[in-house]
Amino acid sequence: MPSYTVTIATGNQWFAGTDDYIYITLVGTEGCSERTLLDKPLYNDFERGAVDSYEVRVGENLGDIVLVKIEKKKYWVQDDWYCRYITVKTPSGDYLEFPCFCWLVNDKEVVLRDGRAHLPQDDKTSLVKQHRQKELDGRRKTYRWREWQPGFPMSIDANRHKDLPRDIQFDSEKGVDFILNYSKAIENLFVNQFMHMFQSSWSDFSDFEKIFVRIKNTISEYVMQHWKEDFMFGYQFLNGCNPVLIRKCKKLPDKFPVTHEMVAVSLERELTLEEEIEAGNIYIVDYEVLDGITPNSTDPCTLQYLAAPICLLYKNAQNKIMPIAIQLGQVPGEDNPIFLPTDGQYDWLLAKIWVRSSDFHHHQTITHLLRTHLMTEVFGIAMFRQLPAVHPAFKLLIPHIRFTIAINTKAREQLICECGIFDKANATGGGGHVQMVQRAVKTLTFRSLCFPDLIKSRGVDSKEELPTYFYRDDGYKVFSTEFVSDVVNIYYTSDESVQGDEEIQAFVKDVCSFGMQDLDYCEFPKSVKTREELIEYLTVIIFTASAQHAAVNFGQYDWCSWIPNAPSTMRKPPPNKKGLANVNLIVESLPDRGRSSWHLGAVWALSQYQENELYLGMYPDEHFTEKPVKDAMAKFRKELAEITSSIKKRNEGKKLPYYNMSPDKIPNSVAV
Repeated sequence: MPSYTVTIATGNQWFAGTDDYIYITLVGTEGCSERTLLDKPLYNDFERGAVDSYEVRVGENLGDIVLVKIEKKKYWVQDDWYCRYITVKTPSGDYLEFPCFCWLVNDKEVVLRDGRAHLPQDDKTSLVKQHRQKELDGRRKTYRWREWQPGFPMSIDANRHKDLPRDIQFDSEKGVDFILNYSKAIENLFVNQFMHMFQSSWSDFSDFEKIFVRIKNTISEYVMQHWKEDFMFGYQFLNGCNPVLIRKCKKLPDKFPVTHEMVAVSLERELTLEEEIEAGNIYIVDYEVLDGITPNSTDPCTLQYLAAPICLLYKNAQNKIMPIAIQLGQVPGEDNPIFLPTDGQYDWLLAKIWVRSSDFHHHQTITHLLRTHLMTEVFGIAMFRQLPAVHPAFKLLIPHIRFTIAINTKAREQLICECGIFDKANATGGGGHVQMVQRAVKTLTFRSLCFPDLIKSRGVDSKEELPTYFYRDDGYKVFSTEFVSDVVNIYYTSDESVQGDEEIQAFVKDVCSFGMQDLDYCEFPKSVKTREELIEYLTVIIFTASAQHAAVNFGQYDWCSWIPNAPSTMRKPPPNKKGLANVNLIVESLPDRGRSSWHLGAVWALSQYQENELYLGMYPDEHFTEKPVKDAMAKFRKELAEITSSIKKRNEGKKLPYYNMSPDKIPNSVAV
């Protein structure tokens, strides 16, 4: 009787093993094996991390093995099982790999195809076509769209982390419990004695050191020492947490009536302000999106305030970006003065603090939450709904969606929900953050997620003009790696093969029509017509989930742990006159001791990498089995290593090294 050797690998994560009954059926072109119980006498099968082999005997040759069916039946108590992969050795000595990488829960069966990727038009037999369709039908019932808030990108239909499909849950929910992690952070930072001291102001700037000195690193220490200086204020628009807003000013907006006389003393080239604008030396940052947002009123004992400032920046003769004018509201007038470096020391400092606070809100809610977390979830849900496991785009994207839907669900459960942690310390808590996302979605186009387009649209693409814009330089390098192009060209031989792939077209359409709700202003494509368009589309997804998220997430402790540099709330209204500010007013405006402690715990927790983090290019789950793709992965890792090396070399000796886009510090996916 012919015999097949079946090898099964159980996952290494907690509780991956099982004592349930496991059955296998081999499906070939010439017939099927009997349903066979995989069980060795006096042996504990399917333990965590185990690789077990079994013989499956058949009455006749099955032909080419097309599918493997695995079933799990309850033995004693409910016992989930995580199967990594199955290999089948045929009677003729050939080896076939069947990637699984999923949980079998309850009495579940999984039907697997071998690891070679196939486009839908390449499948010719009804058996594999039906398998493909059945998988997608099941996924669409499991991964359902839901609108969490009106005007938001759509999210997964689940109220809590435990309601999610098992395959996309965290291995251990405890590890991503925000309340637990923030409390742990507050304890680790030795600030727990302050965390309940709401309404209690610090005595002066140096008093903030009481909660700062416990954890130090080179950047946060440098920020603490230099935060008041104009060069440090300007530098953060290039390489801080939110390096996405600075744009070249081609014409001063009417709402910001800065004159040459106001700023002449700050200009260094013996040119008028108009001439400096024409020469390309003037930049602007406008927080218009914050105008009219309702400030946090969840604590009746503390009034909190927001502003929507406009800031004019000047590239001086040393190529440093320096602030030269700040207006704290959108409507000019006597009660909305333009603050200048020539004003009183504290007037100017307070104006800059208001800009930094506004930048913090824009960063957390729009740059970070909306444009990385929520957008990656949209791509992820559409992927599960429209691309079967055998599709090359699914295999390419799945490592970059890992845990994203889980972290977002946990955030909706604990962080950004009504009465969530976000309300405790943020002026945009209590609903302001929801208004901000609703407003920002209206300018969120697909092209604005495409890194080179976004840089160019802001007029900051020239290295000659802005030689120290490291976020731009490193982002270009990572975005232009050839991995996605290499993989797409392995499977798509022409533009016609892209157009003929109904699954990839359904995926792109699902993102636009359901994920973005086909909003008139979203400008997301509904189809891709060429290989080039598909390469760009997939690159945008991977870049958003990995490099862009890393750039705006992991520097939060560096730049935001010194509270006066990134206040999460302001407790006094923005000044409407010059000459009012002094140290007392500034300290009374800054977050109190309790809010400062919650803020510090948050930025520390958000800046931590996951345990067993997988960085860009690390793909331990082998969804792809073909050699050309494995070669492309090796080439990708080599490209990334060269980028890492060049960034490390550039950073040597720098007081402010920029490493947030270094590939060795970019996780594959949005998971924190």
